[in-house]
Amino acid sequence: MTIKTKLEDVVASSRYGIILLYLLINLAVFTCLRLFLLVKQFNDIDTPIAYLPVAFLLGILYDLAYFSYLLIPFVFYLLLIPNRIYHSRIHRIVIYGFFAIFLYLLFFIELSEWTFWDEFGTRFNFIAVDYLVYTHEVINNIVESYPLGWLLFAVLIITVISFYWVRKLLARTLSVQEPFSRRLKISIALLVLPVISFFAIPLSAYQFSSNSYLNEVAANGPYQFFSAFRNNELDYRHFYKLGDDRQLSALIRKIVGGENNAVQHSDQLADLYNIKHLVKAKGAERSLNVILITVESLSAEFLKTFGGKENITPFMDTWFSEGMLFTNFYAVGTRTIRGLEALTLSIPPTPGQSIVKRPGNDNLFSLGYVFQQHGYDTVFLYGGRGFFDNMNAFYSGNGYRIVDQTDFTPEELTFTNAWGVSDDIIYNRTLKEADRDYAQHKPFFFQIMTTSNHRPFTYPEGKIDIPSGKGRSGGVKYTDYAMQQFIGQAKSKPWFDDTLFVMVADHCAGSAHRTELPVDKYHIPLFMYAPKYLKPAKIDTLSSQIDVAPTILGLLNVSYESQFYGKDILQMAKNEGRALVSNYQRLGLFKHNTLSFLSPQRQINIYDDPMGKHTSVANDKAGELVQESMAYYQSADYIWTHRLNRHH
Repeated sequence: MTIKTKLEDVVASSRYGIILLYLLINLAVFTCLRLFLLVKQFNDIDTPIAYLPVAFLLGILYDLAYFSYLLIPFVFYLLLIPNRIYHSRIHRIVIYGFFAIFLYLLFFIELSEWTFWDEFGTRFNFIAVDYLVYTHEVINNIVESYPLGWLLFAVLIITVISFYWVRKLLARTLSVQEPFSRRLKISIALLVLPVISFFAIPLSAYQFSSNSYLNEVAANGPYQFFSAFRNNELDYRHFYKLGDDRQLSALIRKIVGGENNAVQHSDQLADLYNIKHLVKAKGAERSLNVILITVESLSAEFLKTFGGKENITPFMDTWFSEGMLFTNFYAVGTRTIRGLEALTLSIPPTPGQSIVKRPGNDNLFSLGYVFQQHGYDTVFLYGGRGFFDNMNAFYSGNGYRIVDQTDFTPEELTFTNAWGVSDDIIYNRTLKEADRDYAQHKPFFFQIMTTSNHRPFTYPEGKIDIPSGKGRSGGVKYTDYAMQQFIGQAKSKPWFDDTLFVMVADHCAGSAHRTELPVDKYHIPLFMYAPKYLKPAKIDTLSSQIDVAPTILGLLNVSYESQFYGKDILQMAKNEGRALVSNYQRLGLFKHNTLSFLSPQRQINIYDDPMGKHTSVANDKAGELVQESMAYYQSADYIWTHRLNRHH
């Protein structure tokens, strides 16, 4: 008797063979996807070859854990349905139908995993959970980015072939006579499995190597999805290593405000993690307008200025020589809302979801609030629908006026895609808003969030020499073109001379890498432009997005009581330079070419080569860096949870 025959006999010996049959198909499909992902990223996996089978064994473990949860409703169904109904013709048709549907869903999920990996370089995570909420943007993005009809048809063909292959074995399971007592024993045994999975399999056990790609290969996508759904926010004090609050409070005050620059009120100084400090300008205040442009996914590596190989940013590469370019600047995270959070609030990222999406995020001390106190019209302009990622609610709750896609007239909506209007449209609307404020003698602060440099990379035809929808290079080049048109038109405006333009990316185009927290994948441009007031310069002080707000206010010589973590980059000493970088769980501090990051399970990692193959270090400097990391992130969590960064 062959192994195949024995297996078929086992499957056909019980009605629960249906579950076993579907499990075997799942394991085969998950393993195939794991193999495809390994091949796709093989050149980025630099671990010993012996690690590869470990990844597959761990993968099977997670596959079984996922399936143990999936089988729960089917176990109850097979336990309770009487033999008379179970053997009926109608029931057979129902089982065939549902089995085929679940096969289709299995193949569809694996196709979704492949496309998600193609975009983000990871298994399903918090981003996939977020995307369930914003179906309009996500579905349209998929439709515009992939030949969806053909892909769904291919999934259907694979489903039909698979069902045809197992139909006879499935029929045998439907003819089994099985008493309730035997079904009860099998059901109890099967229902123990998800309990074992819950308690025995750690959520992060798949992270067994120093190579992030290999770790992700070992994971199971659906399992990761539900894990991310359950852990959308992490309790910092439960999951992260803690330091002494009093010591860290004193340290973060020193870092943020300086020893002699704290608010001079003893009762406030006694408060834990009260980082309020006075920022006193050295000269007369400049009442300049400010336009802060946050560009979607503009990695530094795309620009020739930073060593890019393609000539897809000709305007910006020239423009950057006319203002103040910050060459050693980093994003704090990997999502738009992380960038907006840091730029607006100047606060370190806290684990889990961005503050932009959390409840109770109104009346926060923000860049907009400082401008509002000085009589500015503060506006958030977004090319898409601001419902996405809760942006409208966040900015309106913090005193901003909102302009998004829903506010455009039919005449303005000359081009839209899944994510909103093309960049030229949002820039044209910005010009109109600036003209209106200027006519009313009102200074303005505009925060713009663009959308064009995002898959599906579609934009108006005939603007650049790369056809619309042909990939990232076209998206970047169109972004550059639209910026050129905007600045060119702005130069003709009466408010141009007294306006500070700030251009920064929200994050890099991709953060996936062989290392756990790849600093080089966070490198973005920051550029400030006001020809009447700023001389061309290159600033190489290490800094990140939390420093933008204080730097803007510093250039305007604004005095204010600050709750910002960031510093005016132009006033920072070289040895003060540092960058905060993070993903949803790892919270990093990069300083003196050393990276320290905090992880759940109270782990701390220190590496002296964050750009390449990481090497652990342990010395006095490393200890200081760990304390500084803990001061940033533990205080940020405390300030958020205790609502200390409110202005009233």
